[in-house]
Amino acid sequence: MMNKKYLIPVGIIALAIVTIVLITANPPTSTRGKPMPVAAMTVETQIVKSQDYQVQVGSFGVVKPRTQSSLVTQASGQILSISPNFREGGFFEKGEVLVQLDDRDYLAEVKIAEAGLLLARQQLLEEQARTNQALADWQRLSNGREPTSLVLREPQLAAARAAMLSNQAKLEKANLALERTEIVAPFSGRILEKNVDIGRVVTTNGQLAIIYATDYVEIRLPINNSDLSLVELPEQGKTEVASVTFESDLIGLQNWKGQLIRTEGAIDSSSQQLYVVAQIDEPFNYQSNQPIPLKIGQYLTANIAGKKLDQVIVVPTKAIYQGTYVYVVNDGKLLRKEVTTRWQNSQDAVIESGLNNGDELVITPLGQVSSGTPVTVLGVPSKVKQSESKPDLPTKPSPKEEQPR
Repeated sequence: MMNKKYLIPVGIIALAIVTIVLITANPPTSTRGKPMPVAAMTVETQIVKSQDYQVQVGSFGVVKPRTQSSLVTQASGQILSISPNFREGGFFEKGEVLVQLDDRDYLAEVKIAEAGLLLARQQLLEEQARTNQALADWQRLSNGREPTSLVLREPQLAAARAAMLSNQAKLEKANLALERTEIVAPFSGRILEKNVDIGRVVTTNGQLAIIYATDYVEIRLPINNSDLSLVELPEQGKTEVASVTFESDLIGLQNWKGQLIRTEGAIDSSSQQLYVVAQIDEPFNYQSNQPIPLKIGQYLTANIAGKKLDQVIVVPTKAIYQGTYVYVVNDGKLLRKEVTTRWQNSQDAVIESGLNNGDELVITPLGQVSSGTPVTVLGVPSKVKQSESKPDLPTKPSPKEEQPR
């Protein structure tokens, strides 16, 4: 009889053999399905092609008057009347009488000066008669001797002439003072600020109003240093004038046409940029397409017509990533290309190198995408092939399944 101590190891070995046979006879079947096809990204593209391009340099500025000055009086007196246009915002023409002062004192001064001139003329005529008589007496009694200036009363005659000129000057001065009681507009313009009204007594050099000219306004525009080579600056000797389009959304979208007229003589110390000055002619004339005329101090955006570039590649700025590279489609896959830009604004970028005619540029915004990523072009049937995979092999039936029932 077998010893009991050998029964336990034999039983374990038998159990292991049975387990191996069962596993071998019933292998596990695969439940894995077929590989999923690779998803293709859909992008919008455009074919790169050279073209002539007009550079538009963006800028901004504030409307300032061509001439702004204080309207002052050169006479003193009470204001008797003012022009209907003498009010804040009122327009006036050159030579228009804006303020009339009390002129009675000045009229009296004119009459006094006129009387003094008449008296001086009378004295001059009398002295001329005395001089002529002295000459006649000398010729009759001098026995051919030459007369002296005292004999001919020449000093007295010169004094009479001086007195007449002095009185004539006094009359002219009195008339000028009388004329200045009418404060006349020095140019066609508009009232910015009114300081006086009827009944006010003003003194010489008293400020009546602040006025500005309305024939044209000026806008000071900064230009980025990178854009200077692409703008025809209005320097001395240049006849070409760059046109400027101005826009404002103060009350709806309004626009005006202008042109560059001069370049400032120094680089701005704070921004280290060059400023140019543009002007808008007749900015306050009524136009049916403008809700309101321009206002002094109004903020405007500007587009300066720059140079025309011949046969250059222009792409949307949004298609350039980090300012250094773009994506193109090549054989249904993305390809990253490094580019160098010559000039760009918020909409367009002029490419200096990195792209060629015929390249299919991706203009759909993308994130960080690797080169080689399969894509589908919007509006074009997909040419991206699904990744090939081997067909699933039929699973080997278990011995139990092969046994006839």
